[in-house]
Amino acid sequence: MTLRAVYDKAEETIVIHVKTAFLRAAQDKPGFIPRIRDEFRANATIKKTDVMHIEYLYRRGQRQLELLKDVNTKQLGTFSKSKEDS
Repeated sequence: MTLRAVYDKAEETIVIHVKTAFLRAAQDKPGFIPRIRDEFRANATIKKTDVMHIEYLYRRGQRQLELLKDVNTKQLGTFSKSKEDS
């Protein structure tokens, strides 16, 4: 097994663990699970070679996970581009 293959496997394992942690934290919070799944699906197309983007998303996900675990978190907000901005 090459070093790259080992790195790819480790990366996949980390993503699975983060997704599982998000889904567990969102179990008692209605409306969060579909948004979490959508976010992971949207980012599934990122190339494995785009390490900087993957690391950025991982760090952002860790911050969001801590917020989600907070018992005071009741709602989930998102920002999206309007059609005029595209």
